[in-house]
Amino acid sequence: MTWSPRTRAVVAGRPSEPGAPLNTPIVPASTYVAGGDFSYARENGTPTWAALEEAVGGLEGGQATAFASGMAAVAAVFELFPIGSAIAVPEFSYSGTRALLEHAAKAGRFTVHRLDPDDTAAWRAAAGELDALWIESPTNPTLQLIDIAPLAGRRAKVMVDNTFATPLAQRPLEQGADLVVHSATKLIGGHSDLLLGITITADETLARELRDARVRNGATPGALESWLALRGLRTLPVRLAEQARTAALLAERLAAHEAVTKVRYPGQGMMIAFELSDVEAAERFIERLRLIVHATSLGGVESLVERRAMYPGDAHVPPGLIRFSVGLEDPEDLWQDLESALR
Repeated sequence: MTWSPRTRAVVAGRPSEPGAPLNTPIVPASTYVAGGDFSYARENGTPTWAALEEAVGGLEGGQATAFASGMAAVAAVFELFPIGSAIAVPEFSYSGTRALLEHAAKAGRFTVHRLDPDDTAAWRAAAGELDALWIESPTNPTLQLIDIAPLAGRRAKVMVDNTFATPLAQRPLEQGADLVVHSATKLIGGHSDLLLGITITADETLARELRDARVRNGATPGALESWLALRGLRTLPVRLAEQARTAALLAERLAAHEAVTKVRYPGQGMMIAFELSDVEAAERFIERLRLIVHATSLGGVESLVERRAMYPGDAHVPPGLIRFSVGLEDPEDLWQDLESALR
């Protein structure tokens, strides 16, 4: 039977044998009695990790490997590439990923090419010339889109950070990407209460190498975090649908507001980026908010805002750009808070 992604998010990774618990429990064990499927947690995981990996892998269409954080997953991906590799990354993208690549470049490990997300010709050229492409679509924090399919199947390995889109809106492996990464800290977990990263690939060799990297580096997720992420995944379809409806409404109203100079909304998802006239206007706006929280991160049930250019790694982002993670509050309450702060 073929089930929709919404259904798979609810049922994948669930025990099915008679007498089993309906949901995979937290298994806080580091070692197991010899002779079974599990022996030592760092080596081959726990039943809790396995259930999460089965569920996310099923949604993305590949084999999933869970890591202690999103950055642990990103670091493991870049371990796949030998010294001297040339890698492209969007000029506007998650600052942690760019910092990792820049550190590797300074050490002489990689050559890093920072490309404009909107420069389609540059990305297509890079796909035929470089060793790897790191893609965010939408990009963080500017919400620009990069077309994945035309870049796949050429010289470069294509890796996609699918955190913003989630497998409900975009399945990069079906578009020819080699590997997908999620910060499950964000939308998959959905409640701002865990750190966890996940990689997914349909390539058996890559999957094995990623698991080997996790073992080598000890970048293992906790049992509680894995269980929380799996529980969060169960409600991802309904959370994301409601957040996206609210985001579309607020993006339209923000675009019509005289204090807002630009709105970036890709037409789906729960992230909005909008620009105010300058740093001072953006900071006054944030100070006046009463419901929406000024905090880093995104994808939780609560609405968060942040002026990304305040961070050194994002100093090139437009200074008045506000990254807005839309939560599950009443849309009219959110608009009242936004409008009051803008006024």
